[in-house]
Amino acid sequence: MSNFDSGLPWLASPSQEAQIDVLALPKEEADSDITALEQQQSKISSGEINIHHNIAKTEPELQFENILSQLLKYGVFIACAVVLWGGLLYLNIHGNERANYQFFRGEPDILRSPIDVMQAAYTGSSSAIIQLGLLILIATPILRVIISLLMFVWQKNFIYIILNLLVLSALFYSLIGAYY
Repeated sequence: MSNFDSGLPWLASPSQEAQIDVLALPKEEADSDITALEQQQSKISSGEINIHHNIAKTEPELQFENILSQLLKYGVFIACAVVLWGGLLYLNIHGNERANYQFFRGEPDILRSPIDVMQAAYTGSSSAIIQLGLLILIATPILRVIISLLMFVWQKNFIYIILNLLVLSALFYSLIGAYY
């Protein structure tokens, strides 16, 4: 072990002659958020504020949110139903075949563009119907952004118009960029 001597006396406990200085800190005022909450609670209990009334959102905003939530809900539901229908048709035709995973086979050319997928689904191709369901699933949030953009144009909310245009341009670039 090394022997370190700093030249300073080390004491295990303070001597009785040691003086303890106490620093008194000024009292802090109560946090303004706490006092505001206490005042709001007293207004609620006295009946001045109706807690069941929605203060933050207007009726058109609530209708807009309802439209968007219904769009997303039914878009996903329709997409799932179309994929399920196509999957059942596919299993009806190819259910007894043995899977061959030795060679990779990509999608046929008829299932590579949205227009061709819709035409093939119209003829009853089970793979095309599954692809159509996936296209509906992809189109649902894009349609949501378009409806949001139209709503913000109607409300003349320019910040959200710009943001929606940026999101829409990124979505279209990612979709169209695959072909070029």
